[in-house]
Amino acid sequence: MPEIILSINAGSSSVKISVYKTPQGDSLVPIQLAEATVEGLTAPPAKLKYERGDEKIKGKELDDVNSQEDGFRYILDHLTNDQGLPELNQKEDIHFTCHRVVHGGDYPRSQIIDKETYHHIEELSDLAPLHNAPALTIVRAVADALPHAKNIAYFDSSFHNTLPDYVCTYPIDPEVAKKNKLRKYGFHGISYSFIVNAVSAYLEKPADQLNIIALHLGSGASACCIKDGKSLDTTMGLTPLAGLPGATRSGSIDPSLMFHYTHSAGKPSHASTGKLHITQAEEILNKQSGWKSLTGTTDFGKISASDRREDVLAFDIFVDRILNYVAPYFTKLDGQVDALVFAGGIGEKGSKLRQAVVRGVKCLGFALDEKRNDAAVEDVVTDISSDSARYKTLVVQTDEQLEMARGVLADKDRFVGK
Repeated sequence: MPEIILSINAGSSSVKISVYKTPQGDSLVPIQLAEATVEGLTAPPAKLKYERGDEKIKGKELDDVNSQEDGFRYILDHLTNDQGLPELNQKEDIHFTCHRVVHGGDYPRSQIIDKETYHHIEELSDLAPLHNAPALTIVRAVADALPHAKNIAYFDSSFHNTLPDYVCTYPIDPEVAKKNKLRKYGFHGISYSFIVNAVSAYLEKPADQLNIIALHLGSGASACCIKDGKSLDTTMGLTPLAGLPGATRSGSIDPSLMFHYTHSAGKPSHASTGKLHITQAEEILNKQSGWKSLTGTTDFGKISASDRREDVLAFDIFVDRILNYVAPYFTKLDGQVDALVFAGGIGEKGSKLRQAVVRGVKCLGFALDEKRNDAAVEDVVTDISSDSARYKTLVVQTDEQLEMARGVLADKDRFVGK
């Protein structure tokens, strides 16, 4: 009898749920039945997007939906009332719910969410202020609405548990670092796991032999150096703020910058820096920076298409910061690179950005085919390399919901009885 899996991805302004059923036999590929997204929670009215076979709803305005809990409950009602979805007629049909949780601290793999797990994730919320709190909001709503289902957390940080000590250790007082768990964790791991599996299948090369430089580029952006299918280095650190800039994030900056941020003179004093608290500084760097601060918009598509000076600068900064990691990761892999991979919303749609980045590393042996690069990305993996290129450049349509659902099938025996 097939079992239903809800794969839930809660963002700061949206809730996305994919519905899968378990396949017959030994297959570890779940079968997708439907996908629903409620977006615009921070800019009402919220809107529904829904796909189930030929059934499509796009942009339906929702009254009285103002939070992640509201969005989840609306989607759950929509699913159970959809006559074209007989596999999910009632809430009791749902056996597993899996949640994308950005920061999992030292958790090396997915966890059943119990009181202990919940409180541990809650304690880590300060390290991922844009993400862990919305995820926990949904976890609570799911536990209330679906008490019979197994609630499972999948962590973006778990993929990076293979980082060597010399990569994940900060050169600060070791006792303070250990006490406060201050180290590089890395994020976007669910996406990187999907990318490894997808590229492995596409290149017909075992995942444990795969060397790639992967770029997850969206409103949050990071790069990852993957050796033998495992994370060797990544750009994000203790929190998702480190590394590349994003829609509202600054990315890596001189740590002293915040001490000077509110100071009008050339030399900061204790009095002037005392006006800016750590929470305010994190708010500024996480939510009031990035290309929104430079251009006034979070839409990178508009920025890419614009000749306005501020937009050109934001575009060039993003390209430059990406290049700051691609070449060093190439050397960390000793030049044994199977592909440079673009993923995420901007990575998938940003042909101009891909062109600029690949042009910046052409001396390493990367080159694009213009027609392939400009064509719409339709397959899970698309090769946009020039035939003359020494190394491949690929675009992957990453799917975090599918990766989590696949994880449920792979780890099912671990969850049974818990």
